[in-house]
Amino acid sequence: MRWRRYAIYALPDSALGAAGAAWLGWDARAGRDVPHPSVAGLPRSAEALTERPRRYGFHATVKPPFRLAEGRSEAELVAAFDAFCAATEAGQAEGLTVAAIGPFLALRPEGSARELGRIAATTVAALDAFRDPPSDADLARRRAAGLTERQEALLARWGYPYVMEEFRFHVTLTGPLPPGDREAAQVALAAHFAPVLPRPYRLQALALLGEDDAGRFHLIHEAALSG
Repeated sequence: MRWRRYAIYALPDSALGAAGAAWLGWDARAGRDVPHPSVAGLPRSAEALTERPRRYGFHATVKPPFRLAEGRSEAELVAAFDAFCAATEAGQAEGLTVAAIGPFLALRPEGSARELGRIAATTVAALDAFRDPPSDADLARRRAAGLTERQEALLARWGYPYVMEEFRFHVTLTGPLPPGDREAAQVALAAHFAPVLPRPYRLQALALLGEDDAGRFHLIHEAALSG
């Protein structure tokens, strides 16, 4: 399959990964739809709440989606990805918790996220040669949200405004919600995910994913952080 874009994500595994894939209704590891769970207390159905993030799968973005640079192959990308992961140390945070990030709900790190930010920043920089520059339409879409001067500089340099010191590790759970719905969903999802949230949370592997023609992301390859 020829992928429209590639991305490097942290894909939670084990019980958390299975619970997250079911919540979103899309298992990026298996490349298939999965039934949504029944979660008490939601302001809307799980299907409605997850419509926007579903196609990406249950993940934390490490290197944002990018088109492969001209003259580069997937095989070269996989080889460089493997070499990078082999030379990069794993990282961790105290745990994960359900929290708001703007109008969305996500799993966010508890305590310091410095080690997770270090992994993301080095990934973005080390594999930048494989990223095709963003189109004018891509740039306009990013700028429409309103960027700070620093975010504009990051967009120009790295093709995305929320990298390096602007990076915020998060595993998206919902689309944008009004305050009342967001508060109710946060309570419900905190209870739903509590049994599977790890303490500490360890980021020990990265995953390379590809976006299909329908906009769904699929796992291509995964490698341990073993530096």
